Amino acid sequence: MRTDSKLSRMLHVLLHMARNNKTYTSDEIAQMLSTNPVVIRRTMAGLKKAGFIHSEKGPKGGWSLVEDLSKITLFDIYNAVGEPTIFAMGNERVNPDCAVERVVNAALDDAMNQAQTILLTQLKATTLADLALGFDQICTQESFK
Repeated sequence: MRTDSKLSRMLHVLLHMARNNKTYTSDEIAQMLSTNPVVIRRTMAGLKKAGFIHSEKGPKGGWSLVEDLSKITLFDIYNAVGEPTIFAMGNERVNPDCAVERVVNAALDDAMNQAQTILLTQLKATTLADLALGFDQICTQESFK
């Protein structure tokens, strides 16, 4: 699983758990996300530590959602999965004495910091319940087509 997609993939899994009110095994989640069950267990451990999910070992075991969706923000999940990098764009640091490089880096740093602040504010304001509602609305609209 790529680091930059951890957040969206875990949100995907949590919404499936909530929608189906079902326990999923690491193998089922891995198949859903086209990855390895070991990677899933490692990532889910952060969600478990945060108190959002529970795991049960054994043949009937798996991962299940335990927290109310309205109490979990996207920022909470972002933190639980290890704060993946938001922007892949980086600055040149080849010649730190170059005035052009410094001014370009300062401008890009400022723009990326502003964008990150806006994104994190939005993540804090959005709950899993908001996403579940949006998902339900799409399903309802599409069933009437």
